[in-house]
Amino acid sequence: MASSADSSASFFRRHWEGYKEFWKERFSILDNYSRFVKRDEPLPSWSNSDVEEFIASDPVHGPTLKAAREAVKFGAVGCVIGAVTTAGFAWKYSRSPHGAILSYGAGAVFGWTFGQEIANHWLQLYRLDTMAAQVKFFEWWEKKADGRS
Repeated sequence: MASSADSSASFFRRHWEGYKEFWKERFSILDNYSRFVKRDEPLPSWSNSDVEEFIASDPVHGPTLKAAREAVKFGAVGCVIGAVTTAGFAWKYSRSPHGAILSYGAGAVFGWTFGQEIANHWLQLYRLDTMAAQVKFFEWWEKKADGRS
């Protein structure tokens, strides 16, 4: 009986290592942000004027960051539309408060997703490297916050 438990643990351990490598490869994007997130002292907050200053100062990554910031507006509008319409339908047809609340949350998530997809095509974000622009902004902000620029 004990050997069965040991073999199942080793079976899971072997497969866990494979899955861990698989997902580590898929989420390698997190490595780009880890040096900004795992700091001893967090980066100070920035304002819209700081972001606008970066956009004006960087001719390569500035327009990409601006487009990525505009895409958030699409997501927010989609979030509101999705939440209100799904909650409205749920309330109209079921008169269930908990169903309306759950559909409100689900509609917000679905609406945000659809809004981001619309922004992706409308603003042609699929052609841009938005993550690189965000990392460049973080590097710029880190230098500015530390007084190196």
